[in-house]
Amino acid sequence: MIEAAPLLSVSGLGHDYDGIIACRHIAFDLWPGEVLGVVGESGSGKTTLLNALSARLIPTTGTVRYRTREQGMVEVYRLSEAERRMLMRTDWGFVHQNPREGLRMSVSAGANVGERLMAVGARHYGEIRAEAVRWLEQVEMDTGRIDDSPRTFSGGMLQRLQIARNLVTKPRLVFMDEPTGGLDVSVQARLLDLLRGLVGDLGLSAIIVTHDLAVARMLSHRLLVMWRGEVVETGLTDQVLDDPQHPYSQLLVSSVLTP
Repeated sequence: MIEAAPLLSVSGLGHDYDGIIACRHIAFDLWPGEVLGVVGESGSGKTTLLNALSARLIPTTGTVRYRTREQGMVEVYRLSEAERRMLMRTDWGFVHQNPREGLRMSVSAGANVGERLMAVGARHYGEIRAEAVRWLEQVEMDTGRIDDSPRTFSGGMLQRLQIARNLVTKPRLVFMDEPTGGLDVSVQARLLDLLRGLVGDLGLSAIIVTHDLAVARMLSHRLLVMWRGEVVETGLTDQVLDDPQHPYSQLLVSSVLTP
């Protein structure tokens, strides 16, 4: 059953850096279980938008409202810093393009997953370790490496570990910044299959920033196309990619199709 209220509601969102506009006039609703792709070339404003949505960057203008489990709809930037941090540890996840930015490289794989559980109150070592093992299995990692340092893992395995760390607290919304960027094609394909399965099985909502239209088509239900800091086209993913209406969207799609 589709829920009647959005999970995230964005209105008039904008941000500038010393007068240089990075994004402006962004407005959309994200629904429970929906995956929204944000596409555009480098410098289009999509990463600034993602950071403003995920409480990593206080926007210059506009509002970001999120439907919490306890309080209903709240304005994210009216929450205290401590409340925002707790939201980011529990109901939200953030998958970085470079997994080293989302992991603690100085502790074991299992500790990376377990730390997030401890941040929300888990204290029983045996239960924490068992949950870490379960999540390593979920992301198709060798559970025998639970005590290994992340420094010994490949890029693809690091990304899987970062995903496990993010999902262990059962968030409802996950932000992803180029989640398969920098990986070779075969590793990327396997990771995309994993992400698509996890998002579907867990009923996650997600916002995915990517320059790769194939990634957007595989993972997202709906697209925002950004150009020069503004959303120039939005619609169902297949609709936008198969029949783009805005000249920039047409150029973006044709650049992929042109050999």
